[in-house]
Amino acid sequence: MGKFIVRRLVLLLLTMLLVSMAVFLITEASPGNVARNVLGAFVTPEQEASFLAQLGLDKPVWQRYVHWLFGSDWKAARKIGLRLKRLVTEKGFVEWWAIDESGRPVRWKLQGDDLVAELRQPDGKTVRKIDNRRWESDPQGGWSFWGVDNANHAVRWQKGTDRKVWTFIMGSGWKQSSGGPEEYLPLKKGFIRGDPGESLRTGRPVGDSLYVRLRNSLVLAGIAFVIVMPLALFLGLLAGLKEGSIRDRVLSVGGMMFSVIPEFATGIFLILIVAVWWQLVPGATVFGEKAPWERPDMLILPVLTLTLIELGYVLRITRASMVEVMRSPYIRTAYLKGLPYWRIITKHAVRNALMAPITVIMLHVNWLMGGIVIVEVVFGYPGLGKYLLDSALYKDINALEAGAMILVIVAVGTQLVADIIYTIINPRIRYT
Repeated sequence: MGKFIVRRLVLLLLTMLLVSMAVFLITEASPGNVARNVLGAFVTPEQEASFLAQLGLDKPVWQRYVHWLFGSDWKAARKIGLRLKRLVTEKGFVEWWAIDESGRPVRWKLQGDDLVAELRQPDGKTVRKIDNRRWESDPQGGWSFWGVDNANHAVRWQKGTDRKVWTFIMGSGWKQSSGGPEEYLPLKKGFIRGDPGESLRTGRPVGDSLYVRLRNSLVLAGIAFVIVMPLALFLGLLAGLKEGSIRDRVLSVGGMMFSVIPEFATGIFLILIVAVWWQLVPGATVFGEKAPWERPDMLILPVLTLTLIELGYVLRITRASMVEVMRSPYIRTAYLKGLPYWRIITKHAVRNALMAPITVIMLHVNWLMGGIVIVEVVFGYPGLGKYLLDSALYKDINALEAGAMILVIVAVGTQLVADIIYTIINPRIRYT
């Protein structure tokens, strides 16, 4: 068992690495213009080129992938020659600083030919001073400097160029200024260290938003999972025990009906019946990010929708598996030996009949986590599925890539759990 789990973990890590490449490439190649989505349709070519450079999108794909997965701060620290530090402000925005020789956070900007250092004080305020001693000669005979600017980039300034640059500031629009850098390297720690970058929509860290959205989806999916799985397994086993009976027909038809009705239709139907006609729960379920904890009554309709959708599918799989087991030769042999009926069912039939449903359940955990986009959109639920949809429509690449990788981790993790459960419920299986 131990060796099997280790082998599976190694295989899953390789799988996640390959899938991360696919996710990154598909996201980067998807239709849409990032600059025009953020800046509007009337952006000039100069502004677009400057914006893409500031995001690092002018670099080769393989470099962007490495920076997204493993971060760029380590590379920037080598170029600058100082340690870098990531801070989060009270308003939730990220600030990157270099730590100078005295241990003080510092950033720079270029004014004419002067390099101006911005030193952060313990109270959060800053003081400025000229810092021209940091200029270094370059191979072309000029003077250049790698440092951290006030927009979370590691940048290379060239002395004497007085380069014009367009800077886009959220809420303020475009600003043209002189002293622009020659090269940009957006700073991030990377996905594997919990910092896939900043959202293009909000300007806030993607990791923090993903944590809240993932938690909300876990609440919704967890409640639905706890309700539907025991109920669906029980009803499926009950239907499969008496194939062709009235009980079997009613449960089978009901399960098929629930599984074929689209999610949005089920959600709207429940809003109409439960909220409008019966007026038992609120019908307008528009959530803020923290609303699931403040208004738990608004969870009722989304949970009920997911429960009905999953109930039919798992019930039918369990019923088909139970019917197949009940037709097996070893079940007939147990009858001929005179074993009690309920002992045959509980000790032999149920255990083997659960093999197929376990696979379905583990695969549907991933669906419950992120594939419930339609349910989350119908009810305005702030979960991971809706977050991914909004990110895709806006082409918020940092958020989209990170959210997709969360789903990959959930998928491969649940598959490992399914493999382990196999060895528990069916001792005939041996892994070599």
